[in-house]
Amino acid sequence: MGVLKKRILVTGGAGFLGSHLCERLLADGHDVVAVDNYFTGRRDNIAHLLDRTSFEVIRHDVTFPLYVEVDEIYNLACPASPVHYQFDPVQTAKVSVVGAINMLGLAKRVKAKVLQASTSEVYGDPTVHPQTEDYRGNVNPIGPRACYDEGKRCAETLFFDYRRQHNLRIKVVRIFNTYGPRMHPNDGRVVSNFIVQALRGEDITIFGDGTQTRAFCYVDDMIEGFVRMMATPDEITGPINLGNPIELPMRELAERIIALTGSCSRLVNRPLPVDDPVQRCPNITMARETLGWLPTVQLDEGLSRTIAYFERILNCRKIS
Repeated sequence: MGVLKKRILVTGGAGFLGSHLCERLLADGHDVVAVDNYFTGRRDNIAHLLDRTSFEVIRHDVTFPLYVEVDEIYNLACPASPVHYQFDPVQTAKVSVVGAINMLGLAKRVKAKVLQASTSEVYGDPTVHPQTEDYRGNVNPIGPRACYDEGKRCAETLFFDYRRQHNLRIKVVRIFNTYGPRMHPNDGRVVSNFIVQALRGEDITIFGDGTQTRAFCYVDDMIEGFVRMMATPDEITGPINLGNPIELPMRELAERIIALTGSCSRLVNRPLPVDDPVQRCPNITMARETLGWLPTVQLDEGLSRTIAYFERILNCRKIS
């Protein structure tokens, strides 16, 4: 028996994660409506999908209501790197909160199931390690990252209030550092920064002393987690952590990328940004037990695929 065909809305559909999700949902046989205002999303990310009759793109800002008929909604719309979300912090908060309200309102009207792409940033600079879903976080509500951290926390609040008040079918996943092809080359995130600097032979900038750690999940694994979460019974709401539980110091990540690219770049240290967490790593017990999900792509394999992508776009055009 084939998959039941659904009409699925992906906000932020031209972004890094959104474009991969659209691709996956189309491959699974669904009709997909991608919505993006192209602030951080790029048409190049979805250009190869435009000739598909089951794919539709709408240029739209989710801070304004949207009227479409869909069965499921993946709410991914929001700038997700400090460079982008701090560019216009008020708008970032509006996208997180008003965008969530609009997508929840849409889901209520059309009786759709809706998944919120939340973030490990809801944990702030954690005092518990690794982070479990019941940890309530250590967030500075007035700091430069708060527009995103608190915006996403408020979005989660709204999702669960809509569940309690309107019995809406909700799913919430908390995304930990994800990387792969189609990352924005100027998003300021560590993987894209290091790869672009290494390919150009520039100094690789390490903030702090390089001992701070992150755990990196390849994009295909993350998308698999999204799809599995959406398919769970209605009583499973999350939040559920999705990420790779294997930690890596920033200095070691830089050294791996230098080795994989054959670069002669040097490592240089810069001061750690305000409120930048020293450690962040997911406890994924809930994802493993509830979704049967585990990351499968090894770091060097994922980095090699990501490096190949950046080599292509650096050869095709100058990144400015």
